[in-house]
Amino acid sequence: MSLPKLIVVAGRPGSGKSTLATALAKECQLPLVSRDEMKEAFMGTDEAGTMTHGEITQRVYERFFSRLEHMLREGASLMAEAAFQHKVWAPRLEPLREQADIRLVICEVPAELAFDRRVERESLDPRRLAYHPHLPAGEEYIPPKLDVPTLIVDTSAGYHPSLEKIVEFLS
Repeated sequence: MSLPKLIVVAGRPGSGKSTLATALAKECQLPLVSRDEMKEAFMGTDEAGTMTHGEITQRVYERFFSRLEHMLREGASLMAEAAFQHKVWAPRLEPLREQADIRLVICEVPAELAFDRRVERESLDPRRLAYHPHLPAGEEYIPPKLDVPTLIVDTSAGYHPSLEKIVEFLS
């Protein structure tokens, strides 16, 4: 029996990973588990009102991986999207290699473009900054490095490689 697939879409905030993950999930007919969507939903709960931002982030992190693990145990293939930083996320992604055939898609854009995209999104929805604060000044985004098939996608202007080629990579 083959393992379910876990497609991990990562990238710095503002790199276009949510947009790409949504398109890929639709194209591949897979459920999408988005860390940001989980965090935004959790921020509206009474429980979140009594917690610090760090506690909320940790709680959502645990629930995010709990959901992935549960779905994979049930044999479901799925897409996971978050601003996976190597030092934080790799320790939880690495063990999933036993449960899933993992493919990693990393969205890349220049840091300045990612920042401009975030500022634009925040101007359209000021709550975003409360949900998703900027990386601390000087902190570089370091994507997860796993020994799994990995594809770098330039999302500066469309997708390079194309969406069709990305789907081929995921097959």
